[in-house]
Amino acid sequence: MNSSILKRFRIIGIAEGISYLVLLFVAMPLKYIFGFAIAVKIIGMIHGILFIGYVAFLALCVKRYSWNLKYAFVLFIASLVPFGTFYTDKELKDKEESLFAIETNN
Repeated sequence: MNSSILKRFRIIGIAEGISYLVLLFVAMPLKYIFGFAIAVKIIGMIHGILFIGYVAFLALCVKRYSWNLKYAFVLFIASLVPFGTFYTDKELKDKEESLFAIETNN
């Protein structure tokens, strides 16, 4: 299915967004207020892996769906902004639904 890569990209985007928020609003306060530095190491590693996955799937989607570089840049910047991947997910969901509709009609 053509929309499965986009679905995976959306899932990784949501997971990456959640890990970023946990890193910023849970792990970092635990480190700097309570001296619990291991939280940042653990959550930071998880977030880093998800971020790499996000960028890899973004590259796959750019190639598969012929997205222009401006749109890819917007999606990349969204991953750097808290709540950014949640904001872009709605548009990606619409793209996924339209791809699914095209696939089921063929």
